[in-house]
Amino acid sequence: MLKELFLLDPEVAFLNHGSYGACPRPVFEVYQAWQRKLELQPVQFLGVDLDNYLYQARLELGGYINCQAKDIVYIPNATHGVNIVARSIQLNPGDEILTTNQEYGACNFAWESVCSRTGAIYKRQTLTMPFESTEQILDQLWQGVTPKTKIIFISHITSPTSLTMPVQMICQRAHQAGILTLIDGAHAPGQIALDLASIQADFYVGNCHKWMLSPKGAGFLYSRIEVQNLIEPLVVSWGYQSKYTPPRESTFIDYLQWTGTKDPAAALSVPAAIAFMEENHWNEVRASCHHILHYAMDTIGDLTGLQHIYPLDSDFYHQMGTIPIPRVKDLSELKSRLLTKYKIEIPYIEWDNHQYLRLSVQGYNTLDEINQLVHALSELLPIMVEE
Repeated sequence: MLKELFLLDPEVAFLNHGSYGACPRPVFEVYQAWQRKLELQPVQFLGVDLDNYLYQARLELGGYINCQAKDIVYIPNATHGVNIVARSIQLNPGDEILTTNQEYGACNFAWESVCSRTGAIYKRQTLTMPFESTEQILDQLWQGVTPKTKIIFISHITSPTSLTMPVQMICQRAHQAGILTLIDGAHAPGQIALDLASIQADFYVGNCHKWMLSPKGAGFLYSRIEVQNLIEPLVVSWGYQSKYTPPRESTFIDYLQWTGTKDPAAALSVPAAIAFMEENHWNEVRASCHHILHYAMDTIGDLTGLQHIYPLDSDFYHQMGTIPIPRVKDLSELKSRLLTKYKIEIPYIEWDNHQYLRLSVQGYNTLDEINQLVHALSELLPIMVEE
């Protein structure tokens, strides 16, 4: 079973892959091997060999997400990448950053910080539920576009509602209007097949440590070559003068790849994570996970009697789904009881005046664990729901 290949506590039904991911044992061993190699000769590793190691790792990642190695750079996580872009784009008072009410809180803070200093406006466009069609989502988003819109920032798969956004359509329409695009792909790589050449976002940030199964600390920033000149480093270091690399079309890699001494082992382990998925037929695993998630959402919906936020027979969700639950008196107490009494790890969400569970199904999860969750909810909800 796949579960035996992961380092997770076997006593816990871990239904929360979406928060931080989980790294398989074979990939984690590669990660530790890179760390040992670094400590064996740090000067040779960091000062001489690292550029080539990272180049090879970028080649592998580029092949997996369909882009050129020169257009991606490894960073710690997707939020880090949002900060790079937000602080690089030249914003003037009154410029608008169009986003939605679906975005991740830390990234909202990044934009709000930049807007407070520049006088730009962070504009949240409401996407109403239930979600019924991509046209509905696109039309609602585009109601927020004005002549002042400088950049559109949206998630590929949203954090609170697990909604897959029509990012290719959005980017295409934005390009036609001369508007920049930044896609937050924290939950996309590995959960869905990612084709950056087709999406054509100006900037795309992603995590490898979630659904791609790498160790923690591996994310990436992609930029189209045409707009790489807009990017400035968050941390200025030796790459700022491109001293150690030959001249190229942009300074994108030089600015961002070397920002001081750090452990690059997580990024260097990404090829091992890609190989693990290939060896374990991950397309089939994802399809099986989606089938289990469909069953879970359907069964919990029958239990609660609440309307789903998107059609279950749709591609609005994949391995992660957000499930409405009746309003309980204390969501943190519900989470605590699920973990301590029933040994189930699952996040709760209080969002837009409603309460939800966000259920992730990864290759190590089983139908028995889903039934374990349904049983727990059938016992807890009747005694915890607000009167």
